[in-house]
Amino acid sequence: MPTPKKKTNKLHVKNSLVNNINARKEKGISRSKKESTVTRKSYDQMEDNWGKKKK
Repeated sequence: MPTPKKKTNKLHVKNSLVNNINARKEKGISRSKKESTVTRKSYDQMEDNWGKKKK
């Protein structure tokens, strides 16, 4: 049986906000802070949860 294909987006990375930001950065098409679609508060909350496993 073939292994299931991981879901990726058009940047060919796993769908997550951080992966999308980093993929855009690597491709040189990242947005400036002024054009950002993520608020600083949201990003800080996301950083607080990095590495924590969901139960």
